Amino acid sequence: MPSRIFAPGLLDGQVIVVTGGGSGLGRATALELAACGARVVVAGRRQEPLDETAALCESGRGEAVACDIREEDQVGSLIDGVLERHGQIDMLVNNAGGQYMTPAEDITPKGFRTVVRLNLEGTWLMTHAVATKAMIPGGGGKIVNVTLSPHQGLPGMAHSSAARAAVENLTRVLSIEWARYGIRLTALAAGHFATEAIKKYPKPVSEGVARTVPMQRLGEPDEHAWLVAYLASPAGDYHSGSVLTVDGARDNWLGPWPPEALTDAGGDPLKEERRSK
Repeated sequence: MPSRIFAPGLLDGQVIVVTGGGSGLGRATALELAACGARVVVAGRRQEPLDETAALCESGRGEAVACDIREEDQVGSLIDGVLERHGQIDMLVNNAGGQYMTPAEDITPKGFRTVVRLNLEGTWLMTHAVATKAMIPGGGGKIVNVTLSPHQGLPGMAHSSAARAAVENLTRVLSIEWARYGIRLTALAAGHFATEAIKKYPKPVSEGVARTVPMQRLGEPDEHAWLVAYLASPAGDYHSGSVLTVDGARDNWLGPWPPEALTDAGGDPLKEERRSK
C-alpha cells in the first residue's frame, strides 16, 4: 500500500538498510520506507522472516539479506554486497536488538555480554561499516539508532538499559565527529508498541503494559515507522545528535494522570485549598 502520510516518491532513489527487519518495528519501518519509494535492504539473523518482509514491500523494493550484526565479517559482507548491487547507502536504521527480563542479581557475565554485544557492539559494527565504506566516501548519509524508553532505567533489564544508554551517547558523539562528512545521526527511543515482541514477557507484564503509559495505549508500529520516514526525507536534513522519544509520555510518568490515590470523590485531580483574603 502507498504511504498514508507521505507524498508518493518521497524517497525515490534512496537505498536504506534496516536491521532487525524481519518483524515488529523493523518490518513496519521497511514497509513504510519502501512505500515512500526507497530501495530497502532488510537484514537479520533468520532468512525466512526477512523474505516475508521483502515480499510485503511496495513494488518489489524490498531485499532480504541474512546477517548477524554481532559478527564483523558478516557485517562487512552485507555492506559490500549492498554497495556492489546499488552503489550507495543513504540511510542505515539500526533497529536490531533484544534483551531478556531478569533481576540484575541473576544476570551472569555471559548474559550481560550477550545483550551488550547485540545492542551496543552490533550497532557500532553496522554504523562503522556503513560510515567508512559508504557514507564518508559518498559525501554523507543518515543513521538512525533505535533505543528504548523510559530513560530512567528499565528494572529487570539492567543489561539493556546500560547498552541502550551507551548507544544514545554514541549517537551524540558521532554526530559531532562525523558532521564534517555530512553524516547525520539520530536516536529514536521507542516506548511500548503493539508488536509480537511484547508477548514474550511474563503475562502480567505484557497484558498490563498499556496501563503504564499516560496515554493508556500501546503505540502502533506505523507511528514509529513514520518518524523514520520523516528523518529519511528532506525534512530530516537538519536533525542530528538528538534523541527523539516516541512513547506516549511514558518517559515522563508511570501510568495515567491523575492516579486513583490522587483524585477526589468525583475523580478529578486533588488540588490545594487556598485561603481567601
